[in-house]
Amino acid sequence: MEKMLHKLARQLDSLDEASLMALWGKYATITSRFEPTAQWEEAALIFSLIQAKRWKNQLFNHIWSKRRQPPEREEVFFEDEIDDDSPAPEELAETLTESPPQKCRILPFISDK
Repeated sequence: MEKMLHKLARQLDSLDEASLMALWGKYATITSRFEPTAQWEEAALIFSLIQAKRWKNQLFNHIWSKRRQPPEREEVFFEDEIDDDSPAPEELAETLTESPPQKCRILPFISDK
């Protein structure tokens, strides 16, 4: 099963995204009009594959562009530069452990049409 999925992934990755996106509207329409048929199920899978290729490329481009940006400069604090108003290390550690978890960002699926 896993070998078949890897083969399917390689085949999908070899397809041109622009050619797939030309079919996006057709399969989006078919999928939006539910019918309990094998043809609808196949169209829904085709639509999912088109979306998967698009999403993979968007994710790749997003990560690639983040890597190409210079890293944010880390602030370095030296003891002789600390102001009297700055929090004590214990207070700083306490605020860091109390911060709420960051929410994830959902990447939208965007059609070129």
